[in-house]
Amino acid sequence: MNSPIRRISAGCLLLCVALLINATYVQAFWADDLNARSENRRVLLDEFSRERGPILLADDTPIAQSVPVDDEYQFQRQYPEGPMYAPVTGYYSYFFGRTAMERAQNDILSGDDDRLFVRRLIDLVTGEEPRGGAVRLTIDPAAQQAAWDGLTEGGYKGAVVAIDIETGAILAMVSSPSYDPNPMASHTTEVQQETRDALAADPNKPDLNRAIAQRLPPGSVFKLVTAAAALESGQFDPDTEVPGPAEYDLPQSTRPLPNQNGQACGDGTPTLTEALRVSCNTAFAYLGNELGDDALREQAEKFGFGTQPLTNDDMNAATSVFPANPDEPQTALSAIGQFDVSATPLQMAMVSAAIANDGVLMEPYLVREVSGPDLVSPIERTEPEERTRAVSPETAEELTDMMVDVVENGTGRNAQIDGIEVAGKTGTAQSSADRPPYAWFTSFAPADEPSVAVAVVIEDAPDTARDDIGGGRLAAPIARDVMEAVLGS
Repeated sequence: MNSPIRRISAGCLLLCVALLINATYVQAFWADDLNARSENRRVLLDEFSRERGPILLADDTPIAQSVPVDDEYQFQRQYPEGPMYAPVTGYYSYFFGRTAMERAQNDILSGDDDRLFVRRLIDLVTGEEPRGGAVRLTIDPAAQQAAWDGLTEGGYKGAVVAIDIETGAILAMVSSPSYDPNPMASHTTEVQQETRDALAADPNKPDLNRAIAQRLPPGSVFKLVTAAAALESGQFDPDTEVPGPAEYDLPQSTRPLPNQNGQACGDGTPTLTEALRVSCNTAFAYLGNELGDDALREQAEKFGFGTQPLTNDDMNAATSVFPANPDEPQTALSAIGQFDVSATPLQMAMVSAAIANDGVLMEPYLVREVSGPDLVSPIERTEPEERTRAVSPETAEELTDMMVDVVENGTGRNAQIDGIEVAGKTGTAQSSADRPPYAWFTSFAPADEPSVAVAVVIEDAPDTARDDIGGGRLAAPIARDVMEAVLGS
């Protein structure tokens, strides 16, 4: 063999070796990334034609399931409860991908999770078509229905979150207005496109999960955090008298901060308990400046501000915020839940839950367990996990008594339940002069043996509700109904 032929042969051999090395490298190290690419229609078509696992409620009611159809895809996703659970389930669309739980738990639902490898091998040997696993949620259907009815029957834009105090399990997660996810699972391109366009064009954002993904100024419900910081400082107790004049002179400013009714709180020197009962702006603004922004921020962070609230469930929940460097007047406003303080309903439910749980904040979670296609054998079950100690047991007990006083004698009377002691706090946050305020209520019950914590926000409270009575009149009855549903189930 002459020299040129040898060189050509060696070159071809090297190219073949390089091709083999590259193919091996791609299959070994790039396979997952290539399979996950949205433009990889082969993988997506294979997944879309598979029987996807169900998403189930705590009582095994399916809120997302795949049903056989007579077309090229063989199965179609259905959402039997439609809008009530859409913020939780999301949708599974061939053209627009996945959202919410359909995205967060896609590997299990599609059957691609590594923990289902043995099941896939068995299916390969037996010739069975592969199926996805099941996801069981913590949602209590009675609590979800009560929250949904409260918002939709009132025609309110807003959200409700309920949490199991001892475990952190989310018992209800409702956002209104909502949408029907079924058209997004259609096998018709035009239907999916028209539905997506309509959702994108709707100014009410029905596909936004207001319960966990939208931050709003919490207003006076944030006074629970300020009260906790005051009690934890050792400088104040529930009977400490604080200044509560009709107006508080903001430091470095000529603009005073008034109480909503324009009057002094009580005789002008209410106790801390009385200040919380009537939601005294001037008293809590004073506390904010006495404590300082660092103390308020530290206390807020112990309740979960500044960190991702759903670390166990990838649901794109928003992180609630306390401002980084407020000056003195901004600190006073922050102490009453205004300025740049912003929180989700989930976050404010976490505040109440931590107070109810002797000061311990549990990790919130939505997924109770995941199982294989047989729906029987759990692959993984979420275990309750302590996140932080928000306040001492003594402070938690004092705050509980103060919150009970709000419901029994103050602005939260509409949350009262016959025979059950309820703890709560109302709030109405101002946004701008050209739009209605936000009405809030956060609570837990029973106060003596806490079981469930609830937070409610109504975005478009009527103009007549421009005080804390708005949270008590509009949001508190919804929280009451949700607590009754949980305690009665």
